[in-house]
Amino acid sequence: MRQNVTRLGPLDRHLVGPFSKSMLKGERNRGEKVARYLALHMRFEIDMVAHSLCEYGGGEEERNELEAYREIHFPALVELKKTTKLPSPAALKAEGLCPLMPEETVLMLAALGFNRQTRIYLAGAHIYGGKSRLASLTTLYPNLVTKESLLSSSEIEPFMNFSSQLAALDFIVCTAADVFAMTDSGSQFSSLVSGFRVYFGGGKMATIRPNKRRLADIFVKNNTIDWRTFEQRVRKAVRQTKRVFSRPVGRSVYRYPRCKECMCNT
Repeated sequence: MRQNVTRLGPLDRHLVGPFSKSMLKGERNRGEKVARYLALHMRFEIDMVAHSLCEYGGGEEERNELEAYREIHFPALVELKKTTKLPSPAALKAEGLCPLMPEETVLMLAALGFNRQTRIYLAGAHIYGGKSRLASLTTLYPNLVTKESLLSSSEIEPFMNFSSQLAALDFIVCTAADVFAMTDSGSQFSSLVSGFRVYFGGGKMATIRPNKRRLADIFVKNNTIDWRTFEQRVRKAVRQTKRVFSRPVGRSVYRYPRCKECMCNT
């Protein structure tokens, strides 16, 4: 992802230690562009999608497929649906309880100003719907890669049977990124990445943590507003979650490392 850089990223040495120096390719010339990239952690795996009880535009076929998945993997949830009146998919969406779809993620990134030349590293497991579901993302951002597309088969083979090691590869690349964007702030992976960036980056590493409730309200109205207004509303919604907070009582120290128990008082 660094592509023959002549300058290390601010967190590289914290992530790969002395190996970071091996990435350098000589002296940097004045005016030379540094290889920058955005890392995106998209929580849109089938287990996440099925457990959310939301709908994602796939109609009856999608509903049947997700219900069949729940019966096998979430039987308690299926029984709960039979005995309890649960919120409708539309109500869940309005409350920001549904994972962002790839189509919505594209709109968010475009509204934030990331253009077609942006280099994106996509972290995570298999996206529900596969390549067809990712088409909107890969069409607007052709420079999108994953660890599977970056590494040769011989390079990735030693990790393939170890999900935690595959996640560690994603963790290193996401944490070192110039910008890290998540689609679900409740994810443990995203919490660890953003917390590491706060702790070692001093709160200066750009992290996009969208408020899904606010975005849902904007997306519902996106057919009735012009693009400029849409951009302004998305940027405001994201800006409101940009500030680095001190750790609230009882919250994870990994996600909120800014506290006296973790950070130096100075």
